[in-house]
Amino acid sequence: MTQHIHSPRRAGGRAARHALRAAPLPDDKRPVFVGLKGGAYKPLSSADIERIHDAALTALEQIGLADAPPSGITYMCNAGATLGDDGRLRFSRALVEDMLALAARDLTLHGRNPVHDLHLTGTRVHYGTAGAAVHMVDVAGRTYRDSSLQDLFDAAKIVNQLDNIHFLQRPMVARDITDNYEMDINTIYACCRGTSKHIGTSFCEVEHVAGALHLLHMIAGSDNIWRSRPFVSNTNCFVVPPMKFATDACRVMEACIEGDMPVLLLSAGQAGATAPASIAGAIVQSVAECLAGVVYVNAIKPGHPAVFGTWPFVSDLRTGAMSGGSGEQALLSAGCAQMHQFYRLPGGAAAGIADAKLPDMQAGWEQGISNVMAGLSGLNMVYEAAGMHASLLGFCHESLILGNDLIGHALRCVRGIDVTDDTLNLEVMREVCLGGPGHYLGSNQTLSLMETEYIYPQLADRTSPKEWMENGKPDLLEKATMQKNSILKSPSDAEFAPALDAALRGAFEIHLD
Repeated sequence: MTQHIHSPRRAGGRAARHALRAAPLPDDKRPVFVGLKGGAYKPLSSADIERIHDAALTALEQIGLADAPPSGITYMCNAGATLGDDGRLRFSRALVEDMLALAARDLTLHGRNPVHDLHLTGTRVHYGTAGAAVHMVDVAGRTYRDSSLQDLFDAAKIVNQLDNIHFLQRPMVARDITDNYEMDINTIYACCRGTSKHIGTSFCEVEHVAGALHLLHMIAGSDNIWRSRPFVSNTNCFVVPPMKFATDACRVMEACIEGDMPVLLLSAGQAGATAPASIAGAIVQSVAECLAGVVYVNAIKPGHPAVFGTWPFVSDLRTGAMSGGSGEQALLSAGCAQMHQFYRLPGGAAAGIADAKLPDMQAGWEQGISNVMAGLSGLNMVYEAAGMHASLLGFCHESLILGNDLIGHALRCVRGIDVTDDTLNLEVMREVCLGGPGHYLGSNQTLSLMETEYIYPQLADRTSPKEWMENGKPDLLEKATMQKNSILKSPSDAEFAPALDAALRGAFEIHLD
């Protein structure tokens, strides 16, 4: 009698559900986990990389950078840079090579909880948030509103519960706080209270850094504990492309280095506007600017932890508007990852940005393409990977949650295909095909690989049309909203102890309830 496909599917499904109810696997046995090694995708050849490197060094020698603060000029000139009559600092090839030799490698970005430590070595990949969105996407109303401190805290709390979002860099601005110092302090407070993963943030003015460090020392327990495991890094736009230092941001960076805070050296030129329109040229400028940052940081404190943050963006050349969800953006970030690996430096770039205003199909392809390519290229820190819409102007909690599923699949692509004696075992085929049931659904190999070889989305729907209708035609965004509300109603392991929270509120003007 002919065996219908539905019968083994039901039998296999029962065995599969039983297998999935077994005890959870440790991270290194799961299909995806933090720090998977990428690097399979290489849009640049070895010769391309050498040419980009050479062009960047030539730019630093011949063009240099303007507008360094007096303190930065002193640091870099003492290291060997030269200050021209035109006020531009220029860097010899020998100086850049010397400073690269001093730069920190195999960097660990700590979480407040050590389980969330990120080890930035080789081609290990980590996905997280970033940005400075000024709006929140209101999914229910299909509109935008100003972002608030509560929104930031909620985003941190959501990130804390998402396995595939590995760090929280502040994704939005608390626009309800008008005092810049209080905004900087409350940003750190809200992020740290929401998640125990590594956090990135920026500071409006150098005078704010001392207060921020005092806050972090209190959260850590002491100055020494903080310095041994700094769990917040400074996102520092130390350049204003093309090829100028951001004077105030550089002064902030100097203060953060003094306080043993890791720094992200962020160069964010926009191809066709503040960077060359060619993809290769945009990479050259960003690499040159970040190499100047390497000189700067290591002239201050050799070996200080710094992320090589080449973040060139793309313009839609028809309008001049930013196009973060484009294929060109995905190529830019993947090419930058190869340059990080060439220098053997921990690096980061942007991916996962949607130009779409809502978490719709356009957002799906924009976020998916660039996140997969960034991961496959071995980008250590994939910033802005989830939740970002409207070319970084809007942030969406529901999209952040959906991004967890999306990035899970990206990580599965990063992991690749395991070719081993076990996965190529022909005995399994013999048992099934020669006198066996004619399908693999209930085989021991299938059941043993369910949790190690395959990843399963939390929210995406894989039911048949009949089952989907019987289940009430569940909507993806509605499911994401339900998960968001569930997370926000639940207690978080990142919450401060009452005594610490009272001490923080006594020392600072805290705006969050």
